[in-house]
Amino acid sequence: MIAPLHSAGEGGYWGREGAPSLEYSKQEVTMRFGGPVFETVSDPEAWVQALRRLGYTAAYCPVGPEASDQEVREYEWAAAGAGIVIAEVGAWSNLLSPDAATRTQALEHCRRQLDLADRIGARCCVNIAGSRGPLWHGPHRDDLADDAFDLVVESVRSIIDTVRPTRTYYALETMQWMLPDSLASYERLLRAVDRTAFAVHFDPVNLVNSPERYYHNGPLIREFVSRLGPHIRSCHAKDVLLAERALVHLDEVRPGLGGLDYATYLRELSRLEPETPLMLEHLQTAEEYALAAKHIRGIGKQVGVEM
Repeated sequence: MIAPLHSAGEGGYWGREGAPSLEYSKQEVTMRFGGPVFETVSDPEAWVQALRRLGYTAAYCPVGPEASDQEVREYEWAAAGAGIVIAEVGAWSNLLSPDAATRTQALEHCRRQLDLADRIGARCCVNIAGSRGPLWHGPHRDDLADDAFDLVVESVRSIIDTVRPTRTYYALETMQWMLPDSLASYERLLRAVDRTAFAVHFDPVNLVNSPERYYHNGPLIREFVSRLGPHIRSCHAKDVLLAERALVHLDEVRPGLGGLDYATYLRELSRLEPETPLMLEHLQTAEEYALAAKHIRGIGKQVGVEM
């Protein structure tokens, strides 16, 4: 087993102040929990009230990079006043595109979104690594090659070094078929990027890419949090189902309809820094989100984690 990561020296990733140590919870804990808002809201107070009606204590960023500094501040202040954490700003784009213009646009988009995350005080700005193929989030044989790894490192460094965030982090979401697709590949990326503002985004469903990982996702979750927990800034909540047909076929499903070990997931996340949010995603309706939230909160009650 690779030893846990340690400081890479002054200015390096592991030198960031405030990285918490992990300790097992000995009593009931409260976890930040959130998801999308389906209501149409016109101002920060209406946004906060919509979140409260859903029982959320974490939220996706409610504004885009075009928002004025005053508007950004108003939403930040409203969230802080209501005890709501702004979990993440999405920067979804293809940093590995073989098309130079597309890659340049992706880099600029990520810089704008990371700047927005820093302006509003979000916990992170998140993207995926991207793909060398025609589908920006799809599989391609070149996406796990050494030159793709090097391009990911170069891209992340460029984004962080241009923006130089002081209040937020840039993170890559774990994925089934592109970097980082495992604990080991995430550790390797963190060491190679070696930037204070590069952190971890955790989505265990996106690490389940085989029957072995499907049936043993609890240990997978435990090891990931044990090794990288102090650097996790935000997490996603969904589920995965192994179909009973050939070839191996895994579907993303609503939490509660698949095989993700949510008891382990919530226990492990409860060990993290208290502001770490768990965010629902990828459902189609408000009703589906309500069912997903009910399921996760029910598991939380069973394991002593209030959502």
